[in-house]
Amino acid sequence: MPDIIEGRNPVLEALRAGRPINRIILSANVQRHGVIGDIINLAHQNGIPLEYAPEPAIQKISVSPANQGIIAYAAMKGYISLNELLSISRDKKEPALYCVLDGIEDPQNLGAILRTADATGFHGVVIRSRRAVGLTPVVAKVSAGAIEYVPVARVVNIAQTLEVLKKSGVWTIGIDASGKQQYTQIDYKLPVAIIIGGEGEGISDLVKKRCDSLVKIPMKGEITSLNASVAAAVVMYEAYRQRSL
Repeated sequence: MPDIIEGRNPVLEALRAGRPINRIILSANVQRHGVIGDIINLAHQNGIPLEYAPEPAIQKISVSPANQGIIAYAAMKGYISLNELLSISRDKKEPALYCVLDGIEDPQNLGAILRTADATGFHGVVIRSRRAVGLTPVVAKVSAGAIEYVPVARVVNIAQTLEVLKKSGVWTIGIDASGKQQYTQIDYKLPVAIIIGGEGEGISDLVKKRCDSLVKIPMKGEITSLNASVAAAVVMYEAYRQRSL
């Protein structure tokens, strides 16, 4: 289970120390200055979602009477930076291999993707800090333990992240029905990051424009798209197959 941090100073010190936090819940009528103002500013700087709830709701989820109108949910596993993710590939002495998720909100999907990433030798997964699921207990359970082995980088902006990856020599490949090539036509022995869009909307237009290539997964039936975690698995296993030859 994630750690619950309660109280103004404990939450502030956790933020200052760089403790990975999934979200912060504030009482709707809390005064937003002083320590609370500092917490709000640090949360914004680090892309941590803030939520506001009625005081009775805060008391209901609180595990102590000293919450002071604020509760933080800390990740059960720490996130890493994009630079740290790039370093992991260099340390492995292998061409980079990442899965970038543009707005996955379903913890079942993220957990399944982490499990497949571990099975196929991906060096890590990149997720968005806003409007996307983080490393929650449900994600951990669905991943069947893979959450402990697959590094996860959390970034504020996916489009900017792709630019950083490209400058580092990583080819960015978006998985999208509008792609002209099939996913099997990509050389995954090169440094590659595959981009998977969120449920329903797929890859955002801005992120599509930043991809080096868009590729599709051929489909024969009447349904025009696959579940996000299934689409990721299909491409991940092609990368694994090519790198195993």
